[in-house]
Amino acid sequence: MRPSRPAVLAILVVVPAAITWVVLRAAYVSLPVLPWTAVPTLLLLALGEAFTGVNLFRRIRRKAGSNLKPVEPISAARMAALGKASAHAAAVLGGIFGGFALSLGDNLDKATPRQDFFVSVGTFFAALVLVGAAYFLEYACRVPKDPNEDHRDHGVSRA
Repeated sequence: MRPSRPAVLAILVVVPAAITWVVLRAAYVSLPVLPWTAVPTLLLLALGEAFTGVNLFRRIRRKAGSNLKPVEPISAARMAALGKASAHAAAVLGGIFGGFALSLGDNLDKATPRQDFFVSVGTFFAALVLVGAAYFLEYACRVPKDPNEDHRDHGVSRA
């Protein structure tokens, strides 16, 4: 598995935002009101992933003063996969709700579009927070480079 790249995450935000904007220009009037419950849900997920990322970061790098057990390799791999999947899913959700906000930005004089606009902006930012936390979780699962590795290989031929 390769680490997530910020450019891919940016594309996963922009493309769904554009698609959502186009679709909502024609179909907004037939949709129900957006629920606000996505905002706290995404923020709680981000909090959990950030906490897990900090814990794994300390355990994998065996920080001084921490008496934590080492991480099993399969657990680190699972957490890295969770971080990557969460980052990609949150980027798509952020794009969808960003497209909602862009589409509703010119109808703020009406009550329902104004409420949906604020819900979509809040959900967009909550999704971006989750992308950041998930990206950190994925980063925290990387195996640190051995500092002695550079010194051992300087005079060695690879032939």
